[in-house]
Amino acid sequence: MTTPEQRRKKGRAISGWVNLDKPLEMGSTQAVGKIRRLFDARKAGHAGTLDPLASGILPIALGEATKTVSFMQEAAKSYEVVVAFGSETTTDDAEGEVMATSDMRPDAASVEAALGHFTGLIEQVPPQFSAIRKDGRRAYDLARAGEKVDLPPRRVQIDKITLLETMNGDQMRLKVECGKGVYIRSLARDLGRFLGGFAHVGALRRTRVGRFDEKTAFGLEKLTALGHSAHDLAALDACLLPLETALDDIPALALSDDAASCIRQGQAMSPPDPQALIGKNGGAVLLTYQGKALAIARMSDEDGLLKPRRVFNL
Repeated sequence: MTTPEQRRKKGRAISGWVNLDKPLEMGSTQAVGKIRRLFDARKAGHAGTLDPLASGILPIALGEATKTVSFMQEAAKSYEVVVAFGSETTTDDAEGEVMATSDMRPDAASVEAALGHFTGLIEQVPPQFSAIRKDGRRAYDLARAGEKVDLPPRRVQIDKITLLETMNGDQMRLKVECGKGVYIRSLARDLGRFLGGFAHVGALRRTRVGRFDEKTAFGLEKLTALGHSAHDLAALDACLLPLETALDDIPALALSDDAASCIRQGQAMSPPDPQALIGKNGGAVLLTYQGKALAIARMSDEDGLLKPRRVFNL
């Protein structure tokens, strides 16, 4: 009989990030499972859900990198979206049923003039088909059961929207640069309504999450081919990005032997230069030892000590 301990240790203790270019018609959870099995990793997780009808950048953390997922969830993101004007759907994308139509087909000048209304810190109502919980249940489960889901608006940050292309009389392609929690489907829906008609997402691709972009991304077919052609996993491991990739925008501090020993034991330490470590992400600091990530610590407001929050077993 397999013991719980053996089940926990199934797979390799490998750590790092896979910058996956997720294909269409695959859910984020399914993509994580495929990558975990391909790399024979013990643990895996993703940084930010990408809908099955969307393609593009889905950073997947393996092993100890899963302890840094929260930092990637806060990262800035970029999308390219095809907005289809003329109809609104139940899901706010091409998958749903059409529930309203209009003859409105805006020209490029009208769209560009409207984009400023949707930039900055705005309020946005999420789609009914979303993973947000309502009365303890996922909104998409309620919507699939035929219930009308009234979700409250959320404040989100959209930094910039650029009109890239007028594709035909019905569709336009936009680039959206935004923060956490933005629903591109809601943006398309609201843009159509603002212009006096209806619209939905015709196609969507995520092109960047923090430092993860298309230049360093690997498609699933490429990774699968590497896994099948190699006699060992070295070719796949060469595709991994280091754990620290997710921590690029927080200050780092190299530790001495004694300080590293304290951190490993969960003890707080006094930083040599507290002012140099003040940054964003709630005072988070990356602690390193002999060139490797050792822990994520946070500066205490009460006593100014660095206290370990996530210790890496590398």
